[in-house]
Amino acid sequence: MEIRQVIFLFVLTAGFSFAQTIDSVYYKSEIDSLSILPDSIITVQQSDSLLVQDTLKSQTDLDAVIFASATDSISFDLVDKKMFVYGNGGLKYKETTLTGGRIDINFRTSEIAAEGVIDTSDTLTAGLAETPVLTEAGEVYEGTKLKYNFKTQQGLISAAKNAKDASYYKGDKVKKVTKEIFFIKDGQYSTCDANPPHTHFEAQEMKVIHGDQIIAKWIFMFIAGVPVPVPIPFAVFPNHTGRRSGFIIPTYGFTGREGSNFRNFGYFFALSDYYDLTFTSDYFTRGGWAARGRARYAKRYDFTGNLESSYSNKIIGEDGDPDQIKQKDWKLSWYHNHQINPTTRLDVNLQFQSGSYFQNNSFNYNDILTRDIISNATLNKRWEESGNNLTVNYNRRQELSSGNIYEELPSVSFSNPVMYPFQKSVQSSDQEWYEKIGISYNGQFRNRRNKVDGDLDIKGGFQHSISVNSNSKIGYFNVIPRVSYTEKWYNKSTVKDNFIVERYSEGTSTVTYVDSVVDREVRAIKFVRNFDISVSASTKLYGMFQPNVFGVEAFRHTIEPRISYTYQPDFSDPKWGYYDSYTNASGEEVRYDKYAQQIFGGVPSGERQSISFSVGNIFEMKTIKDPNDTTSQSNKVRLLNISANTGYNFASDSLRLSDLTVSYRTQITDLLNISANTSYTFYDYDGSRKINTFLSDAGKGLFRLTNLSISASTSISGEKLKSSESRGDESEKIAEDPAFQELKGEETRSIYDVYEPDFSIPWNLSLNFNYNMNKTNPSVVTERSSVGFNIGFNLTKNWKITATGSYDLEEKELAAPTITVFRDLHCWEMNFRWNPLGAYSGFRFEIKMKAPELRDIKVTKSGGLYSGFGGY
Repeated sequence: MEIRQVIFLFVLTAGFSFAQTIDSVYYKSEIDSLSILPDSIITVQQSDSLLVQDTLKSQTDLDAVIFASATDSISFDLVDKKMFVYGNGGLKYKETTLTGGRIDINFRTSEIAAEGVIDTSDTLTAGLAETPVLTEAGEVYEGTKLKYNFKTQQGLISAAKNAKDASYYKGDKVKKVTKEIFFIKDGQYSTCDANPPHTHFEAQEMKVIHGDQIIAKWIFMFIAGVPVPVPIPFAVFPNHTGRRSGFIIPTYGFTGREGSNFRNFGYFFALSDYYDLTFTSDYFTRGGWAARGRARYAKRYDFTGNLESSYSNKIIGEDGDPDQIKQKDWKLSWYHNHQINPTTRLDVNLQFQSGSYFQNNSFNYNDILTRDIISNATLNKRWEESGNNLTVNYNRRQELSSGNIYEELPSVSFSNPVMYPFQKSVQSSDQEWYEKIGISYNGQFRNRRNKVDGDLDIKGGFQHSISVNSNSKIGYFNVIPRVSYTEKWYNKSTVKDNFIVERYSEGTSTVTYVDSVVDREVRAIKFVRNFDISVSASTKLYGMFQPNVFGVEAFRHTIEPRISYTYQPDFSDPKWGYYDSYTNASGEEVRYDKYAQQIFGGVPSGERQSISFSVGNIFEMKTIKDPNDTTSQSNKVRLLNISANTGYNFASDSLRLSDLTVSYRTQITDLLNISANTSYTFYDYDGSRKINTFLSDAGKGLFRLTNLSISASTSISGEKLKSSESRGDESEKIAEDPAFQELKGEETRSIYDVYEPDFSIPWNLSLNFNYNMNKTNPSVVTERSSVGFNIGFNLTKNWKITATGSYDLEEKELAAPTITVFRDLHCWEMNFRWNPLGAYSGFRFEIKMKAPELRDIKVTKSGGLYSGFGGY
């Protein structure tokens, strides 16, 4: 039997009344009890049993509607004010929901008792069915019997279980003492969803603080049902989602150089959903230590960033050992991305550190092999209506080996796109020639500070560049005349003083005179100007072939010839005043550019009257539409790009014909990319330099190959697997900024942890080939070639193997190979990382629990580069 709908409404102000939607009435013989059966309607007017307004009001504190349902029946004891629900019963009161095979409610004491019923379909085990399930404020509790007081919200559950996110706890009895606190007898906690769990923890007494933590004492850890013989005296397990403040458990190890150690011990502060702090430290028994701090912050759609600092004081070797090394290192970095408004953005990536920091503190292969530290900060502002753009930049390069620093602080650039000052306000297709004249401007200010070998060199200046051009159509040709003007402002120039030194040959009276040139800076505001005039013409030629076979509709060949002429005067001429001279020991005059060492350089020397030629070739293919598919479309495939260019300078006194350069590029679908560049010279070589003699005049052909570079790359992978078992539930992400969601778990990740691989891709392969050949001198050929690889495959659905590295084809040796093996063990994971060759060879083997709150439970073994991190 099924009651379609039963709604009980308790209203304190009106007394104890109820309404039901049923079709007929049924009374027991006793007047003090009432049963409601399916398809019945009842109206009770018994004054003695129902007029209990004052009594009920004093004895119950119901202040909301109670909804009840059942598939069998609901009975009332009107004298004792009790209700009995049979058959898949359900009650809902405020945020509390209870279901069970039988539910008894005592309105005088505000108590509920629920229990399961014997499963009659299971004749062998006589198990229970419809066991009680209590849901309160998002928490779900299951058990065989339940007692609950909805007034005090206290209760007791037998054989109870609670599942929360990826973990759960259960016990023989669960007692709820407050809304937030539970006590569990003979409790069990696990993050494994297998039945039975592969790993769990048992304790006779547990205290659960809702949304906070689980506290237990004398805990035994069980692995595959076997207890670890040594219990844990006391433990606190997280019982919440998202980031949470807490201690970061260190790792322990030993090295012969630094002694026993523990690393990465610290504290994580989850200050809010928008920022957090992490402090960690290392300690070594021989006196060394290190400390690190990091602050992260993020606001959705606005900014993200982090600030990190580190300091280490390493002592390598025993006290009194003459080879003992004491090394202090430091590092400071700041990463920040800020979209200030739709047209303004700030990007910062700054790193400052001591030269030996990576060598002494990092276990990352790429860090150790790093030679330069690059820093950059850029503020960009654009004006949408005018198209103007302003960029303020700071950049810095630090050579770790030498300590030399090259930086610009600041570098400011302003650009104005092409504007047409003579264009009419009302545009038409038939424009006058002067309307097509465009003017563009670019201005820069740079201040360079270089510290090389301890000497600080500061140089700065302004540069203004103006270009005036026009685009005209003459027949089939686009003709573009252009005038470019550049002006540089400096506050200093360079003067070279030559001191001729007498040098006597040892054992003889022979005297030789040697130049000793000294640079001297002269401070004065100087303006350096140069310009050039050019005109270019280009067109396009098309060739078409339409075979309409094998799915190919047509081939197209596009030729783009271009010719340009450029004139530039000789700015080294004394009339311009940009060059000076000195006399060398041989009595010859040596001319030099006084501004060549300034930040924007000097001016070009020598007159230039050159013609440049270039030809571009594009080969394309168009496929045929599928006649049986009305939605199909033709595809255009670019088969090959070939471009060639050279030039001739009429004003040069020698070597007027420039080298011929040819570039090639092709892409075979998405599988293979190939590009190549070649250079050819038309002049002969005398053993040390190019001479002004054509190869054809020397009978050596028209031209000679001097440089060749080829690169090819491919990246393929298996089709992504679709699994019904998701490895992560997106719906369970914490309600915080997405920047922290992406970094979930990163707050306590150590520097040598291996990231979990993507098992959804069954295999992947990336290869790249590079070849370079130089034979500027035909008798000396230099070649370099290498193959880089990145291979990954799933040995089974739970095994992942990856290998990366490169092979030098010239030296016949493998460079920086790394092999990683990962095994998914359900609630555990195993990873093995091996660098087999080189100065930084080593291995690390680790088995650890997968749950973020338990991942410090692990076993590791390491050696070489990763030595000192073994332990439990």
